[in-house]
Amino acid sequence: MDYLSLCGIALGLSMDAFAVSITNGATNHRAKPVVTFKLAVKLALSFGFFQAFMPMLGWLIGKAGESIINAVDHWIALLLLSYLGIKMIIESNKNGSDEECPLQADIHFRTLMILSVATSIDALVTGVLLPSAVGASTVTAMLLSVGIIGLITFCLCFIGVYIGKNFGRLLSTKAELFGGIVLTGIGIKIFIEHMFM
Repeated sequence: MDYLSLCGIALGLSMDAFAVSITNGATNHRAKPVVTFKLAVKLALSFGFFQAFMPMLGWLIGKAGESIINAVDHWIALLLLSYLGIKMIIESNKNGSDEECPLQADIHFRTLMILSVATSIDALVTGVLLPSAVGASTVTAMLLSVGIIGLITFCLCFIGVYIGKNFGRLLSTKAELFGGIVLTGIGIKIFIEHMFM
């Protein structure tokens, strides 16, 4: 099995989740308590799980489902991430509002699931191609491959929350606006990559 290619694929797949983790840490300035170990683990576990689960699901669906996945994955990512991003931008304009922002220390399960699915949906197609890309020809090899993808994503997202925490201090009250722009931008990026590249 080609572990170098696998790690490269894992890093590529985890970048969106890593960016969202940084954004989450940065938008925490209004939440009490601020970024906690529990929050970092919660985000990292969720993103790591979905980044591992989606390629496995894609592999199980197989080539028959590849065209269906390709037809809708970018639309789903665009809609989900834009929804959360625009919501954050609107919330950032409510100066001094105590209303809960979409991403904060005590993140809601529904929001976490939306983010996890939206940032890992492109991994479905990757799962179809993964066996030939890294030489994972058996079920055991595929399980090992998706496990490595999940682990790398977990580590990056865990670190990303703390990077965002420090970045959020620099941004102060602009962190939520920045976070909303980042999320919307990731959704648009995924959409453009699938439509025009």
